[in-house]
Amino acid sequence: MQDDRTGQIAVIFLSRRTAVDDTGYGEAADAMERLAATQPGYRGIVSTRGADGLGITISYWADEAAAIAWRGNAEHAAIRERGRALWYDSYEVIVTQVDRHYAWTRA
Repeated sequence: MQDDRTGQIAVIFLSRRTAVDDTGYGEAADAMERLAATQPGYRGIVSTRGADGLGITISYWADEAAAIAWRGNAEHAAIRERGRALWYDSYEVIVTQVDRHYAWTRA
């Protein structure tokens, strides 16, 4: 993960999974992560999912235009529609600019 995210755009994706097609979902998620990494302005991603199905994925982008371009990517849009039809009970997207960033790691 990049050291300083200040000024970047963070796209926060909160999702609640169905119990359908875990394998297909995992393959699609991996493919989208690889595809996002090839997009201009991509700065990184962090993701986690709890046993209860709640997931949090944050992708980071250099600017608003890069984040919007990702939303408009045709492959991403197709997977988004598949997710609505099959893998998600609900999701929420929050787009924000990072005003401050810090991290700590145990030595």
